[in-house]
Amino acid sequence: MIKQYFAQAWAQLRQQPMMSAVSIAGTALAIFLIMLVVMMQQVKVAPFAPESNRDRFLHVKAMSISNSNWGDGTSNGPMSVQTARECFQSLKTPEAVTIYTIFPVSTPVSLPGKPAVSVDLRQTDDIFWRVFDFSFINGKPYDKAVFDAGQPVAVLTESVARSLFGTTDVAGREFLLSHAPYRVAGVVKDVSTLADCAYGQVWVPYTSTGMDNETWNDRHMGMMSCTMLARSRDDFPAIRQEAERRKSEYNTLIGENGWKLIYRNRPYDQEKNAIAFGANIEPDVNAARRQRIIIFVILLIVPAINLSSMTQSRLRQRVSEIGVRRAFGSTRMELIGQIVAENLVMTLLAGVVGLLLSVAFAYVGNTLLFAQEFSQTLNPPEVDASILLHASTFGWALLFCFVLNLMSSGFPAWKASRIGIVNALGGRLH
Repeated sequence: MIKQYFAQAWAQLRQQPMMSAVSIAGTALAIFLIMLVVMMQQVKVAPFAPESNRDRFLHVKAMSISNSNWGDGTSNGPMSVQTARECFQSLKTPEAVTIYTIFPVSTPVSLPGKPAVSVDLRQTDDIFWRVFDFSFINGKPYDKAVFDAGQPVAVLTESVARSLFGTTDVAGREFLLSHAPYRVAGVVKDVSTLADCAYGQVWVPYTSTGMDNETWNDRHMGMMSCTMLARSRDDFPAIRQEAERRKSEYNTLIGENGWKLIYRNRPYDQEKNAIAFGANIEPDVNAARRQRIIIFVILLIVPAINLSSMTQSRLRQRVSEIGVRRAFGSTRMELIGQIVAENLVMTLLAGVVGLLLSVAFAYVGNTLLFAQEFSQTLNPPEVDASILLHASTFGWALLFCFVLNLMSSGFPAWKASRIGIVNALGGRLH
């Protein structure tokens, strides 16, 4: 039966090449546009190295704090190391909790006597290397002993290592970071800026720079954020409950001086964190989903209307064939099923073309397509197959092909099945 559908679809392609080409092009364009929207969302939430555990992440990028002397006013932004440790790194339910600077900062690096180059520096703790799965090609990450001692060590990306030393085999060698000597602990593969939490070009212990002393609001606010790695998504409610209990305890302690932390339902999962903008505004995930659904519906309905008229035009030329099938006992549902299945073959062909076009455009237009709303780095977002192509990507493409096929061929097929046998045999539509 499936072989027959393919044979019939191929016959239609040969008999009406121009109309078939237009139909395939229209379907491919619709799938192309839809998959671009899907990819723009996927790069924010789908796992890829070094954020391969995004489905188990909970984030606290920023928060608010109030004081009894401020009335209804709040101070909003990232937290201090002290707050992150007391409120989040002390939690028992997560597998690991890492503290790091909220965004990378452009910083000069050089070799003695050589011109400096600018890199994106992120300051972290030692747990950072357990939460995020970097690929080390030389050396290793700094450990707890090095972090606690505040030793001046760094992890570089391979591009920075080559820029400084001309090679990636540089573990143990020294360079200057903001004119201070640092030793290379390890070298990792380059990281895309789309890995918002893990991205950097150089990583150092924040204890080596005194970042833990960069605070305000009585040492409660600073420049740090944190990411929690849950053992599974099923632990999210327990982690949030424990975080709320710890916040209440900490607020009781700092409340003696009039301070109060405000989380706004943090920590957020990856999807919610990806659309979070301000520390004093809780993002509306449902509104963002509705917006995407409206975009999908528009991108499906418009081409479906045009493709439906093309399908109906093709069926007009097959009225006699439909009459013969009905005369030999085919039911209306069998006719509808056959027409929809034949059209699905062409839709899938167009879907493959649309998906390939969307991937190609994502590679070529990555700077335009994946531009981040707020970023501290001037480096353009880089994409590769591991970022763009997931099982869900193909699943979405297949789903949209199926939906578009039903929308464009379902009504014409139903209408064709309603033609009387005598009229159909005579080539009449009514």
